Amino acid sequence: MKMVNLTTWSASFRQQRSVAPWTWPSRMMVVFSYLSTGMHGIQEMSTLESHTSRSILDLMRMVLLSAFLLFCTSACSSPPEARQQTIDGMLDVPGGRIYYELSNPEAEGIPLLLIHGGPGGTSCGFGLLDDLILDRPVIRYDQLETGKSDRPGNRENWNIGQSVAEIEAIREVMGLDELHILGLSWGGSVAAEYGLEGDTTGVHSIILGGPLLSTPIWLEDAAVLVSEMPLELQNTIRLHENAGTYSHPDYVAATDSFYSRFLYHQPEKDVPECQGVRGNSEVYNTMWGPTEFASTGTLLNFDRTDRLHELNMPVLFIAGEFDEARPETMHRFASLVPNAEVEIIADAGHMAMIDKPEEYAAVVSSYLRSIEQ
Repeated sequence: MKMVNLTTWSASFRQQRSVAPWTWPSRMMVVFSYLSTGMHGIQEMSTLESHTSRSILDLMRMVLLSAFLLFCTSACSSPPEARQQTIDGMLDVPGGRIYYELSNPEAEGIPLLLIHGGPGGTSCGFGLLDDLILDRPVIRYDQLETGKSDRPGNRENWNIGQSVAEIEAIREVMGLDELHILGLSWGGSVAAEYGLEGDTTGVHSIILGGPLLSTPIWLEDAAVLVSEMPLELQNTIRLHENAGTYSHPDYVAATDSFYSRFLYHQPEKDVPECQGVRGNSEVYNTMWGPTEFASTGTLLNFDRTDRLHELNMPVLFIAGEFDEARPETMHRFASLVPNAEVEIIADAGHMAMIDKPEEYAAVVSSYLRSIEQ
């Protein structure tokens, strides 16, 4: 992967938004059309009307047509190679530098910015979408303090305001005058917060994937899901939460059982992009808590339900059928947003993007295209 010259990319993207791309298939079509017409004109003007001359010209046309069809077998039936190009690098945000990856920089659609969960998670899981969303530039990044980004260890930055500031910096540096935003889990908190507090000029839509929008509601959902587990595991969870013994092997085993049902609902997939990429458990524990169903951190009282009506752009809620952010809750949140839709991915958990990447990408792509019509 190459390091991007963001100034150059920003300028080329702005130009591309106003000028249709001059793709290789279109170039070939024009060249073939020109040459075949030119030969026909030569043939008509020629005084050599012999059978041999006509045969040679016909043969030349056939050769050109065959070459064009051969080219289209690979180039016209699949996206141009440039659309699958990935560029990565570091860019400055308040407090440090963050790592980003930009896929499909030459694609025509409005860019999609992906925000990972956590807090303290990483963006590498979004790599499963790289070959599935090819019609637009896709940007993913690791939030400050995690993944491949800087880790200054400044706890003053461990808050949602920092995450909103990072989006502002990304938009400014990359020249993202227009974009869609997709936030997953905690990333949904950040995306919604940006929709409420950030500069939403040019934000065509926000997609909230199993978002944390209210810690009290999240914990209510978690209690419902824990109640669906075997009684022995329920008792183990209650016992160790009451004692605060979150590292006890029995509690860890019960937590893993919860995650295998509701965090992932399919066998976990190997994501090559995630090899060697570390999250930040200290950020997670400080801001959220020890497990997905026990919050003890600074987000304990986080709640934006009373402000969801302020989101003035189209919003899609997307969740797995067995999501920690329960489908019933997604419909509840959607009822509070003026222009909202809900999509549920069958047989998927909270990480629906990893459980069912093809279905997830299809829902996202279809929604984005509907917004852009």
